[in-house]
Amino acid sequence: MRTTRVWVAAATASLVAAALSPWATPATAGSSSGPGAPPIPPDPRPSSLGLVLEEYAQLPTSEPTPAPTDPRLVRHNRINYVGEVPDGSGRLYVPDLNGPLYLLRDGEETTYLDIKARFPDFFSGRGMGSGFGFVTFHPEFADNGKFYTVHSENQDAIATKTPTYPNQPNAFVQSVVTEWTADDPAADTFTGTQREIFRFGFTEQIHAIQQIDFNPTAEPGDEDYGLLYLAVGDGGNGVRSDEPQDLSSPAGKILRIDPFGTDGPNGQYGVPATNPWAGEEGAIGEIWAIGMRDPHRFSWDLGGKNEMYVGHIGQRAIEAVYQADAGDDFGWPDVESRLDYQNETQCRLDPMTPEQAAKGYDFPVASYAHDTPANWSCNADSGHAISGGLVHRGDLPGLKGKYVFGDLVEGKVFYTVASQMSDDRDREATIHEMQLFTTDGRRVRMPDLVGDGRIDLRFGTDSERNLYLLSKANGTIWKVVDTTRSPWPDEVEPALRKHVVAAYDFEHPFAANDAYEEDQGASRTLVQLINGGDRMRIDDGAYPGSNNSLQVHSAAESPTGTAWKAGVYEADADGVASLSRFSNAKGTTVMGWFKMTGQNPTAGYNAIGLAGVLAGNSDGHGVRALLELIQVDGELRLVALGRRLDDGSSWTYAASQPWQELLPQGEWVHLAATFDFAKGSMQLYRNGKKVKGAYTATDPWAVDGTGTSATNPRGIKIGGSFPQNGTERNPCNCRMDALMFLDDAASASEVARQYRRYLR
Repeated sequence: MRTTRVWVAAATASLVAAALSPWATPATAGSSSGPGAPPIPPDPRPSSLGLVLEEYAQLPTSEPTPAPTDPRLVRHNRINYVGEVPDGSGRLYVPDLNGPLYLLRDGEETTYLDIKARFPDFFSGRGMGSGFGFVTFHPEFADNGKFYTVHSENQDAIATKTPTYPNQPNAFVQSVVTEWTADDPAADTFTGTQREIFRFGFTEQIHAIQQIDFNPTAEPGDEDYGLLYLAVGDGGNGVRSDEPQDLSSPAGKILRIDPFGTDGPNGQYGVPATNPWAGEEGAIGEIWAIGMRDPHRFSWDLGGKNEMYVGHIGQRAIEAVYQADAGDDFGWPDVESRLDYQNETQCRLDPMTPEQAAKGYDFPVASYAHDTPANWSCNADSGHAISGGLVHRGDLPGLKGKYVFGDLVEGKVFYTVASQMSDDRDREATIHEMQLFTTDGRRVRMPDLVGDGRIDLRFGTDSERNLYLLSKANGTIWKVVDTTRSPWPDEVEPALRKHVVAAYDFEHPFAANDAYEEDQGASRTLVQLINGGDRMRIDDGAYPGSNNSLQVHSAAESPTGTAWKAGVYEADADGVASLSRFSNAKGTTVMGWFKMTGQNPTAGYNAIGLAGVLAGNSDGHGVRALLELIQVDGELRLVALGRRLDDGSSWTYAASQPWQELLPQGEWVHLAATFDFAKGSMQLYRNGKKVKGAYTATDPWAVDGTGTSATNPRGIKIGGSFPQNGTERNPCNCRMDALMFLDDAASASEVARQYRRYLR
């Protein structure tokens, strides 16, 4: 069980809907990589290629310093990379933002060095990247024992220690780069010396120095050999200044230095003469590329043309991969990818102006939109951020030459073809989402593996080019031991797909707050898991391929003493705008899987709520289309209950068969209710077959051939009434899976095909 813790772009806004959703009609867009390309990239494509994951190691728990107030920092630990020590020993190294540097042999860890213990001002208690950010080993480590780390320090350090370049105004943290020299490079515990080579303070605890590294493709004698790259974020300052474009500041840049040189401003490193701005008046000679917000991860392709790729975390709209070359300018904060960025109106991002397009910025070679759910503030965490990866040059079938990366928050894993990732091409590389499998063949998502909706995903490799995935959420490292091919799961009958307004399979916790579930339909409407949060997701799928379902409870059976239910509600008369397709709809279908798990009905109640769409004037109880069990002629019956007009009467179609036979205790059953408002008919289905029943009245809908009221629903209710959590009514002690809400009355054959589709 898990542990819990709008923007607009002209006519292209519709392209951000439901990326990779098997429930919704796929969006399409052009993919030219130049300045004239569409500002919103096409959605990633589902791939038949899957990674087979085997757990390699789980590292110890660790705690931030000081204790954090941000729940996103409360993780099992904060491991953030895995690589191999370049000395032929086979030892893997893993930094933990909370301080430890581990070495691994065959999955067993040794603490090589504790960065927190070495620095009294060490700070990791605020900011997603604060603490011990990264470690890299000199290519001649086996002989010289030198390696390099970057960590953050607190305001005491800012007050007492001199930065290499003046700190940003009102600095909150400093990033410190340290050179270490081991007495014995072969030892599994560090002893030796250290010296500071670079220090810089950032206004906020975000976007500091995320990664430092050497180019592994450079050989002795090459110009790039032994030069250290530093990915320096903007410290959050890009939204209030043009500092990432300012050549006198290191913020928002990639720097390249010679750690063995002495002509840097502090005499602790050198400035390569071949750097693009070296010797330019008013410019920092260390700068290698500019115009970045958060260059989170970078890597070099060990094959091909040895290109460098940077995974760049966007502000409001785009997660991007850039091919990085000396002198590049990614355009931030003037532009975000190919969008005009204006901080005062950042919820609205428009295409670049002609003047911006002509400035010569470098554009992504691959990107995807990190759209905000329809009913979530664009100013809040969207639950998306790119985790830059690497080009696989190992032996995994089907993966060679592919750049593997992912979304670090929600844990999706993507690939692009490296040969297509070039800023010289006129098209961006296509992004594909890969499937994930355990070694016993079970298809999973990262939330299944880590037990949390927020994954904090990272990637790494070793000298054999093996690929590793790791997560802070449970401190685990997985090795990719194989690949496999399998059709992408498509759980929606094609004839119904265009009608799916909202759908919830409880496999997609919203990564920014996993007490919400992401909509896999077209509306992108989050539903809240009320009173139980992520505990309401249960490891009990209703059908083959499903791993999770939703548990709802009455207050009497709830572990929290409050009713567990789900839904969305908007009290405003305009209703839930993202559900507008139900306005004036001529038909609706509510369907899903249900399993009774407790006492039903709950003592004191004479009805059991399943799922439905609220009316346009609903107080949280009144519905437009509902699956429920209610009293009919003094007997509890399974019903389809609908209201065509907001101020009109409801109408009920009740099953003849006893509800205990239709919904036997402890058994998953697929139910559907269809509502044809134009023709004045309803129908119930159980496991794809019609359920015999009868109407309780004669046409109280006042059918006239038109649809429902031209109003948006006030929301969706699941497992009882009042999704605004005002009170308990009609609770259900049951589980639900694959709930779907359609803006059409499905036919009998469509319902049957949909049911059979789950069982394929």
